[in-house]
Amino acid sequence: MDTKGYIFDFGGTLDTAGVHWGKAVWHAYERHGVNVGEAAFREAYVQVERRLGREDIIRPDFTFFQTLDVKLSLQFDYLKEKKYLCTRNAEISPRALVEDLYQWVAANVRHSADVLAELGKKATLALVSNFYGNLETVLHEFALAPLFQSVTESAQVGLRKPDSRIFSLALEAMGMEACEVAVVGDSLKNDIRPAHELGCTTIWLKGEGWNDDETAEGQADRVISDLTELLSCNISPK
Repeated sequence: MDTKGYIFDFGGTLDTAGVHWGKAVWHAYERHGVNVGEAAFREAYVQVERRLGREDIIRPDFTFFQTLDVKLSLQFDYLKEKKYLCTRNAEISPRALVEDLYQWVAANVRHSADVLAELGKKATLALVSNFYGNLETVLHEFALAPLFQSVTESAQVGLRKPDSRIFSLALEAMGMEACEVAVVGDSLKNDIRPAHELGCTTIWLKGEGWNDDETAEGQADRVISDLTELLSCNISPK
């Protein structure tokens, strides 16, 4: 019997092909010659993410491009405030990095959409994401909305991964048992472990992580490097 349903993560999975967003943004800094140390960047990245989690800065109607623009602008503001940015960075605009990252994400999403459309012919698809309250806008922006039967977003339900209850809500919306569903995500902490606790089949999209010491040994039922691998063979449910 094939798996009846799939729950996908969005950020770091469908939009970056397994690359942690911190790493994706850091590489954009490198490409554009932003002269700041990686430790300082990581501090800025974490502080901005925490702020976005506390404050309603991202509005429900913000597109992905607008979301990136806010995030990068806040990062630059933080780095300037802490005097981590050298004066020669003054000519570098965060908008240049935003445009760079957006084009890369758009290409990744097109690839993800092709896989989802094919997978959706034989299974029910759902989405579970820690996001800012504008995921519906983003899914329509990238023409992904029609591919999912249900979308469970942290800002809407008041639960955040790795709390396994957010996956339970998705299973309820799908009308399926955990043993019938495979969860696909890039994060062991946020996706694989809580889904494993519920009894779902777990598929780790292994890319470039925030830290290099993560291993899926004994945790994920399957490890893939590209979403197309989901189409190559059957995923047996538990």
